[in-house]
Amino acid sequence: MAKSQFQSESLMKYVAYYRVSTQKQGNSGLGLDAQRDAVMRHARSRGAEVIAEFTEIESGRNSQRPQLRAARSIAVRSKAVLLIAKLDRLARSVSFISTLMADSRLEIEACDMPAANRLSMHIMAAVAENEAEAISQRTSAALQQAIKRGVKLGFAHPSRAKDAGQARQRGVMTSKLRADRFAATLGPTIETMRKEGLTFQEIAEEFTRRRYPLARQQNVHDEPVWKLHRVRQIYRRYSFIGPRAYGMALLSAPEAKKGEN
Repeated sequence: MAKSQFQSESLMKYVAYYRVSTQKQGNSGLGLDAQRDAVMRHARSRGAEVIAEFTEIESGRNSQRPQLRAARSIAVRSKAVLLIAKLDRLARSVSFISTLMADSRLEIEACDMPAANRLSMHIMAAVAENEAEAISQRTSAALQQAIKRGVKLGFAHPSRAKDAGQARQRGVMTSKLRADRFAATLGPTIETMRKEGLTFQEIAEEFTRRRYPLARQQNVHDEPVWKLHRVRQIYRRYSFIGPRAYGMALLSAPEAKKGEN
C-alpha cells in the first residue's frame, strides 16, 4: 500500500516475506534472490528499514505457513509493514488473502503494486487463483491422458528403475552435505562464544534470542528455540569435519544456505 497507517514514511519499517513453491527452488536460491532484490530496492526507495526476513518453501495452496505466521507476529508487534515482492508470494487463494487482510493490525505491501489498496489486492488474488486453477486442470488432464495411453510416469517407468536407487543415494548425500554446511556456518560462532566463556546452554539461549533458524520440527509454536544438546551436536560435527572442511562444506552444499530442513 502506498503508505502505512501505523507510521510516517521516514520511520517506516518492513518485515520481508519470501516464498518459493519447491525445495529445489529453495535450495538453489532460484526465485529467492529476485524476491529479496525487489524487496531491498523497494525498501531503499522508501528510505525504510527491513527489520526481519522470513523465507518459506511451501506451495501457495498450503495455508500452513509457520514462517508467514512468524513474519505476521513480528510485523504486528513491531508496528511494521509486511512486505512481499509479488502478491502471489502470499498465496493464489482469495480466502487465504482475505483472512490475512481481516487483521486490522497488519499492513501488507507488495513491491509490484505499491499503491494497491485492499480492494485491488482482493481482485488480483482472484485473478491469480483462477490462473492457478486453470493450470492445475490442464496438467491433471494431460497426465490422465498419458496414463490412459499406458505411459508409466516417474520412477515407475522401466527405464528409470536404476534412477530410484540413485535418487535415494543423492538424497542421503545431500542431507549429509546440508548438515555439514549448517555446522560449518554456525561452528565458528559457537567456537568463539566458547572461548569467551559461554556454556552450551548460554549459547543456545543466545541463538534463540537471535532467532537463528532451526529445522521445522524443532521449533516451538513456529519459533526457533535452541536446546543445549543441539548446539553441542552442531559443534561436534564442526569439530569433526575440521577447519579444512569449512570451505568445502560451503562450496559442496550451496543448496543449504538457508540452514537445515
